[in-house]
Amino acid sequence: MPVVELSISRLQKLVGKKANKKQILDSLPFLGLDIESLGRNTVRVEYSPNRPDYSTDFGIALGLQGILGISKGMLRLDIKKQGNYEIKVDSSTSKIRPFVTGIIARNGSLDNESVKQLINMQEDLHFGLGRKRKKSSIGIHDLDNISFPLKYTTTSRDHRFVPLNSTKESSISEILRDSEVGRDYGSILGQSAKVPLITDAKGQTISFPPIINAALTTVTPKTKNMLIEVTGIDKQSAEDMLSVVVTILQGAGFQFSQLKVSGSKNSTPNFAPKSIIFDADPVNKILGLNISGSMLLSCLKKCRLDAVMKGKKIQCTIPRYRFDIFGGMDIVEEVALGYGIDNLKPAWPASVHIGEKNMTSEKLDSISRLMTGFGFMETLNSTLTSEQILYEMTNRDSSQIISVTSSKSQEHTILRDSILPGLLENLSKNIHETYPQKFFESGIVFSKGAPIKETSSLACVTASEETHFSEMKAVLQSLLRIGFNIKCETKTLPSHVLFSQGRVAEIIVNKKTVGYIGELDSKVLENFRIRTKVVGFEIKLSGLIFD
Repeated sequence: MPVVELSISRLQKLVGKKANKKQILDSLPFLGLDIESLGRNTVRVEYSPNRPDYSTDFGIALGLQGILGISKGMLRLDIKKQGNYEIKVDSSTSKIRPFVTGIIARNGSLDNESVKQLINMQEDLHFGLGRKRKKSSIGIHDLDNISFPLKYTTTSRDHRFVPLNSTKESSISEILRDSEVGRDYGSILGQSAKVPLITDAKGQTISFPPIINAALTTVTPKTKNMLIEVTGIDKQSAEDMLSVVVTILQGAGFQFSQLKVSGSKNSTPNFAPKSIIFDADPVNKILGLNISGSMLLSCLKKCRLDAVMKGKKIQCTIPRYRFDIFGGMDIVEEVALGYGIDNLKPAWPASVHIGEKNMTSEKLDSISRLMTGFGFMETLNSTLTSEQILYEMTNRDSSQIISVTSSKSQEHTILRDSILPGLLENLSKNIHETYPQKFFESGIVFSKGAPIKETSSLACVTASEETHFSEMKAVLQSLLRIGFNIKCETKTLPSHVLFSQGRVAEIIVNKKTVGYIGELDSKVLENFRIRTKVVGFEIKLSGLIFD
């Protein structure tokens, strides 16, 4: 968790109305800030990465003003449409880093501590919201050294300028090779011959995003006017990042002018708040309270949100920088903070019964105990897998594939309909370990339907040159007989896509086929780079030991 060190006297001044030291220190935990250490006039607090506004004392002061009742409701951004401030976007950026946005901050006052906190906030935003600058990155510049309009374009790696914290002109290739920031983040740009660049009306280099600013626009305690620009591959992320900076700078006394953004895929930033409408009753139920609608409104306003009654519902207005609030449960948390965590009274639940495991858990535990007793190791694979592992490498029919939307990786794109392929993948990753290797897994498998059907299965594999069908059959029969008093039989099959021809059988219980057992086909093993014999089975637990 990130940590920020604050001056208590400075924080008192920002909060206002003679808030004393004790009030501030007592209130910090109710903003979700953990006090890490306390000095004579300093306090170090740990804050959540989803609250980058708490990376500065301006943001924390904003929260404290609400909790202490000094200033309630949403902070409204005041952005003027004045001045000839424009950034023109060249189409060449569309395939490299397509989005840019920004704002003009004027007539402010910074000191050394403010500059330090701005830089810390910038890096905090880069790491979290910006995903280490890949998704979005921010540049803060001294406005008085810039001529408008600006141009967001691309240039070759031979382009030269004086980078931040340097007095020597360097090429972009040299910056990427020789500077720490270039080595850390240069990979974001890949091997592209062209890289993004922001220049002003005089052709001066302002920024080389997402790597480094030019020395020309260095921000110091003497800076009164600033340009804040954000570039990225995601427009929403860029505007979210900018909204945090604008909120903090308004708290620092800056006035804002709109930066017009023109060009492909870009537009002038939108800081409009969002609204959530909800019922009061569920909030009270979750928190164990019975407070009125008007009290709920007051609680939300203390968290620097706006809220009004809409008939029997409450409409909550959420500022753009609070992108950590998604829905109803987040609102419940804000109500709790506004009400005061210390005012919530603990109470025993109505039930006095001792909890116990349900029957399903008991049966799964029984399977685990027996299988580990037989010398097998339990695995826990994801129910999400890849088409390659589930179908291509096992030569299975993929006509009933169940794909997921918005998959985060190529390894987790579909729902499994069998457990055995996952165990074979486990063996594949263990090819350098000694044999025998014995794995089992019980879990959920899926099949197409409306809705998608979920059932439980058990799969087991043994890998060694000495393993054989009879050994695995004995394990299966012992498991079912000892654990559940179930008798099973096997009936030889001529073929099965997963198993060797003539070395596979159906598993039959009460004249119904519940699974398959046999020696895995050599072609399947070759696909998984397994160089030894493997025997395994998979049975349906649903309808057999589960209702």
